[in-house]
Amino acid sequence: MNTFDAIILGAGPYGLAASAHLRLIEGFALRTFGDPMSFWRSQMPAGMLLRSSWEASHIADPTGSLTLDRYKTVSSNHLPMPVPLNRFVDYGLWFQKNAVPDLDCRKITRVGAEAGGFRVSLEDGEELRTRRFIVAGGIAPFAWRPPEFAALPPSLAGHSSEYADLRPFRGRRVAVIGAGQSALESATLLDEIGAEVEVLARTPHIHWLGWKARFQRLGPASKLLFSWTDVGPAGISRLVSVPAAMRVLPQKWQDSLRKRSIRPAGAHWLVGRCRGVRLTTGTHVTSAIEEGGRVHLTLSDRTVRLVDHVLLGTGYRIDVNRYAFLSPGLRQRLRVVDGFPELEGSFGSSIPGLYFLGAPAARSFGPLMYFVSGTRFASRTLASHLARPQAARESVCEMVATE
Repeated sequence: MNTFDAIILGAGPYGLAASAHLRLIEGFALRTFGDPMSFWRSQMPAGMLLRSSWEASHIADPTGSLTLDRYKTVSSNHLPMPVPLNRFVDYGLWFQKNAVPDLDCRKITRVGAEAGGFRVSLEDGEELRTRRFIVAGGIAPFAWRPPEFAALPPSLAGHSSEYADLRPFRGRRVAVIGAGQSALESATLLDEIGAEVEVLARTPHIHWLGWKARFQRLGPASKLLFSWTDVGPAGISRLVSVPAAMRVLPQKWQDSLRKRSIRPAGAHWLVGRCRGVRLTTGTHVTSAIEEGGRVHLTLSDRTVRLVDHVLLGTGYRIDVNRYAFLSPGLRQRLRVVDGFPELEGSFGSSIPGLYFLGAPAARSFGPLMYFVSGTRFASRTLASHLARPQAARESVCEMVATE
């Protein structure tokens, strides 16, 4: 059975960035598994645009050469801003071919602990051993479906991550639930293809992100308020761009900053496009039942709606126990708080040798971990830790001692 120093699960921005960095460690046996950019390619509606700025949309590589700027040059094709989803996917595939050409697209079905590391099972029956297992599995398993819609079949209600193509809803009446970018942009795309759309939001008003553009008129002074990472409001943006600083803050402060940085909001460039969308705020669905092949919605303001379909732009709630590939034994040993794994400074969990990157690391390192711009800090930190021979040996010794 082949044994590796590390195996990475995931081929989105975090998995690819980590792989690009770790493969430069001399004598380090690494294997990366995943379908490249699969979530971005198949679980986001076609036609979407990236909300993040250009600078915040580069996937990190060790030399800083595989940027959107370089991709734009080699592809000899105009790349507008905001960056279209399909072009970002193509950029990610280009990054993978250049940085992780030996990516293995087979699916990992199970990861379990064994003496000295982990046993990894693949979909075709092959098994591998690894001293460390790095989870960069993305947010797909964490799509939040409010209990009010639990009884509705997929034909009548689904999460925004379940639709790569919204064209089948042309001419139909659709209720979109939520007040964030996913809900607002999905509603806009539905309106533009000819659906009758209404957004239903709990918030008293829709929050539009426009302050950064206004502050940029101050020139260089605006950088004192906003980080290049493009996460968080003025001032807070500078703090959350330094995950090491976030870690030393009291947890209640971290939670507050995380919530303020990722609260539901829409990009300022979406305002004009969604003028044809009916926005109903300050209310929420209390009941959703099937009625003659349609959905009867009762709202908290005592009004009702009868729609053909409900699209849930209700975001994601992290719960790493929903990663189906983790064995029951690992889940039982893993220390988790509110769905997030407890992580130390190198992204290692309570199980020696098991690491988590991306959104599951947000409780430990702040909201930057939800965004592509966080790949720089995460991949550099992990690579720096695993490149230290003494730390690596201690990690393995700890793992053996726990078995």
